[in-house]
Amino acid sequence: MVQTDNLTFHYKKAEHTFRFPNIDLKEQESLLILGKSGIGKTTLLHLLAGLLKPASGRLVVANVDINALSHPQLDKFRGQNIGLVFQKNHAVKSLNVLDNLKARLFFSKKSINHTIIDSLLEQLDLTETKKKGINELSEGQLQRLGIAMAVVHNPQVILADEPTSSLDDENCMAVLRLLQQQAEKNRANLVVITHDNRIKSAFKNVITL
Repeated sequence: MVQTDNLTFHYKKAEHTFRFPNIDLKEQESLLILGKSGIGKTTLLHLLAGLLKPASGRLVVANVDINALSHPQLDKFRGQNIGLVFQKNHAVKSLNVLDNLKARLFFSKKSINHTIIDSLLEQLDLTETKKKGINELSEGQLQRLGIAMAVVHNPQVILADEPTSSLDDENCMAVLRLLQQQAEKNRANLVVITHDNRIKSAFKNVITL
């Protein structure tokens, strides 16, 4: 569940205050947030992830008012309940694919289950990369690894930042299907922010900033 009410954010030394539409997602519902560059899409995503603190408004994620959490509580909550798919790869280059996934589970304080990891790698067509270093992966494999790292700990909310905008049509829809499949598997909310109008038809809930 993701709910926001009268959410605003103001960057220091900036004149403009971002004001965001209210969001009300029930369990397993997905949301597409569209908008041009500079309109505040990534800011909103970072607010939903608890990486930024709003200037005003209420924000509830997985039935928790995250603004009321202390920094340690928020770090723990984010690690256990939120999966982030970034534009750029955030895998640790000194670790191989398997160890990156194990590290994600360790920091989420979730048990390491090799059967679950192997199943996820198979679903994302990454089995052959299991022991490979990050520098050995193709761009497509890196992108799928980013999805794997975002969902391996079974988060309740998956947040994806521009996951398709740099891809051709075929790979665009393939990545979107992977995100939707993983969200469905985890019974999670999926929130995608993008300026990529190609994927609009795949979402019932759409907000344009």
